[in-house]
Amino acid sequence: MIPGSSSAVCTLFEGHYHFGVAVLTNSLYTQGFRGDIFAGYRGTLPAWTIDAYDNSSLPGPAGKTLDVAAGLRLHFIPLQTNYHLTNYKPDFMLQVWDGPAKDASSIFYFDPDIVLTAPWKLFTEWVEYGVALCEDVNSPLTQHHPRREAWRRYYRTRDIALSFKVATYANGGYIGVTRSNEKFLHLWRLMQEHMGPAIGGLHRCALAGNGLDADAASPFAPFGKTDQDALNAAIEAWGGELSIVGKEAMAISPGTSLLPHAIGHPKPWRWSPLGQAFDGRPPRKVDVEYWNNARGIVTAHSPTLIRQKLLTMKIASLIGRFYRRR
Repeated sequence: MIPGSSSAVCTLFEGHYHFGVAVLTNSLYTQGFRGDIFAGYRGTLPAWTIDAYDNSSLPGPAGKTLDVAAGLRLHFIPLQTNYHLTNYKPDFMLQVWDGPAKDASSIFYFDPDIVLTAPWKLFTEWVEYGVALCEDVNSPLTQHHPRREAWRRYYRTRDIALSFKVATYANGGYIGVTRSNEKFLHLWRLMQEHMGPAIGGLHRCALAGNGLDADAASPFAPFGKTDQDALNAAIEAWGGELSIVGKEAMAISPGTSLLPHAIGHPKPWRWSPLGQAFDGRPPRKVDVEYWNNARGIVTAHSPTLIRQKLLTMKIASLIGRFYRRR
């Protein structure tokens, strides 16, 4: 790790999600993060990583490191798993923490469609209050919601006791953990390993083309949101502290955003501002922040495209004042 850094950051990507990794990196740097970012990936690396060099200290073969800026390095770790990447988050975080980030006192995971808009020092403070999480758009799930009861019934047969903690349902796109709470990641991983048979294997995901069958994806099925349901079941099994911030953190609802999250589709790098505006969908905060942060220390888009997007975003926002879906 970079000397003096106490936190490590992780993300996972494949295909066109590399654009999100570049902009996430820019936003981390802008907000004051200095240290190591570990990006697990499948497929080939994009053109903007051309200056990355081989790094044998990374786990597995063919790991590469990109010196992004003074005090910031981006490490690319090719993954040897058939898991859908959304089901691989705790596994990857533990792999990094047990290996190249073994000296880190805390570790954070961000989905690659997240952009940070708050100073990094707030995240390092937040994680000291407990396992750091954000509320999801599907929250809340009340104490006896059928899906919560389905988790309890399922894990009871595997000798894991769940008990209600909070009605808040957490989003799986972000988590921060200190060394003192490392066991939470082991618990989340265990919950997902037990989840596997119920969804037909951890290569399946509600977001994937080879998704869940109708029964597994039904509203009251225990794991219709796969990793996210396993995460929230882990919260019920966890005996330690939690620090969950509301929907405003991910710009899902009004309020002070910390890490706007592009939930759903299209992603900001595939968003057509004018086309969406004429369809009654003005730019989201995360779309605006994505293109604002596309200009930075990592350049995955051409300067011309960035200027065009920022201009059309302003026009689309103006259209959105007068025309939007109810």
